[in-house]
Amino acid sequence: MKTNEIRELFISYFESKGHQRVESSPLIPGNDSTLLFTNAGMVQFKDVFLGSEQRNYSRAVTAQRCLRAGGKHNDLDNVGYTTRHHTFFEMLGNFSFGDYFKEEAIILAWNFITKELKLNPEDLWVTIFEDDDEAAAVWLDHIGLHKDRLIRMGEKSNFWSMGDTGPCGPCSEIFFDHGADIEGGPPGSEDEEGDRFVEIWNLVFMQYERQNDGQMKALPSPSVDTGMGLERVAAVMQGVQSNYDIDLFQNLLKTIKDISNQGSDSHYRVIADHIRSTAFLIMDGVTPGNEGRGYVLRRIIRRALRHGYELGIESPFFFNLVDILSTEMGSTYPELNKKLDYIKRIIQMEEERFATTLSQGMRLLENEIASLSDNHLSGDFIFKLYDTYGFPVDMTSDIARQHNLQIDLEGFDKAMDNQKSMARKASQFSHQDNMELNHTLKSLFLGYEQGEADSIITGVFMDESQDILETGQMGQVILEKTPFYAESGGQVGDSGTITSKDGVFEVIDTQISGEAFIHIGSVTKGSMHINEKVKASINPIKRESITKNHTGTHMLHAALMKVLGEHVEQRGSLVDDDKIRFDFSHHQALSNDEI
Repeated sequence: MKTNEIRELFISYFESKGHQRVESSPLIPGNDSTLLFTNAGMVQFKDVFLGSEQRNYSRAVTAQRCLRAGGKHNDLDNVGYTTRHHTFFEMLGNFSFGDYFKEEAIILAWNFITKELKLNPEDLWVTIFEDDDEAAAVWLDHIGLHKDRLIRMGEKSNFWSMGDTGPCGPCSEIFFDHGADIEGGPPGSEDEEGDRFVEIWNLVFMQYERQNDGQMKALPSPSVDTGMGLERVAAVMQGVQSNYDIDLFQNLLKTIKDISNQGSDSHYRVIADHIRSTAFLIMDGVTPGNEGRGYVLRRIIRRALRHGYELGIESPFFFNLVDILSTEMGSTYPELNKKLDYIKRIIQMEEERFATTLSQGMRLLENEIASLSDNHLSGDFIFKLYDTYGFPVDMTSDIARQHNLQIDLEGFDKAMDNQKSMARKASQFSHQDNMELNHTLKSLFLGYEQGEADSIITGVFMDESQDILETGQMGQVILEKTPFYAESGGQVGDSGTITSKDGVFEVIDTQISGEAFIHIGSVTKGSMHINEKVKASINPIKRESITKNHTGTHMLHAALMKVLGEHVEQRGSLVDDDKIRFDFSHHQALSNDEI
């Protein structure tokens, strides 16, 4: 049975039992600020369960698109390592709002599985909450389930809640047994993590609302919330052990394999999963960013690109997979087709933006892993990847896990704290009166043509001029020639490193005094001597971002002049590596149409 057929069979069955068909809500919850994403079918009905919203039906059925990649329910790190985890998935669910409760919910579920899907009752196992004698009686006395296949479980597995607060209650889960030739034991056993027994349906009996203080408050009327993973039940119906072997994924996987070198199945699974979550997040209004939902989306995209890199895919590819996805799911979700070009454009922009960072970071990480004498990645190296090359820490962690390596996150945090401390001190240096510096010194700026330069230290300062800076000391260094851009015209100064034969000076800001470029930072290794030969190297990722943002101010100015008039003049700006501010003259605030 095809996945699309299972979805429609489920909805039609419950419609025939008096349930209202309700369309999937977006992945962005409209009624719950405590959730990053819609992670279950009941999210759109939360206020109904709480009794604060009334609807003209007491039974509902949905096929809800869900995302579990942030917050309490987060499967992102499991995708690729198992055959049944997804970030994006569809949850089939039937709901009762004060109508039927445990007995009818269990009977409806059992009849659908055994009579509509025609699964063998001997292949089904059930768990219940350890104190739920009422549910036990229904399973044993009404359904006739053998007592050996009814398992009582604790709160961790069989008491469901949507989040830290909100509706909750005991649940009963239905498992399918794939057979003795598959490794794994029944739920609750020592080897329950195997693939033999797979949960396909969770029946939640909503009786309580969890308060902020952890107390349980009885809901106005007991209700039912059920969830059946469409991909999991499709795997059962199609006789495969992996969710990724169902019909819905086959064209996606074939396309990925056609454009890549031979690689591990985990790479293919990650990319196939992530294009679904990426496309539907963008369809529902999320764009890549540095915080919140936008950051999760960016992380998902970049994780997929990293797996593409390991498959030998060298050019942008991820955005083109949306065409395949649209063919598979566009009939169910027409908005995917309507926004196809927009979704592809957003993904392509993110791919191109991350390409250099990915290739540089992966090469450095691969070389570091090859040279390790143990299974430990140092915090200093992780910080260097992050700070100098913009390589995400979570991506480093994911790759380390793939190679069974330990990572020193405590060391990374320490390096990050040191940099923040240096930045605070640098700010103090930057705003000090520079009249005490030797103004006879000059620096030749080479930064328009090159990002590295061999040079000579002509000045070393701390509180005053001196000959040397030692490890751990904060100070200012002047070079004969420098590729470092000094803060000017609202554009921040470069950062990077100055290295000698025995020392390293971490530059975190560059200012100008007279004709001298002042490199502000600290010695992280060895020492820095006056008249010493050094190599000066800017942070190329930061420079590239600043350059793009600088161009952005010119584009913004031109756009403002076009919309508002030629009278618009620049009054100030700030150009950083992650933001811009543009001050301009105009006689009134901009309207929404002008913006």
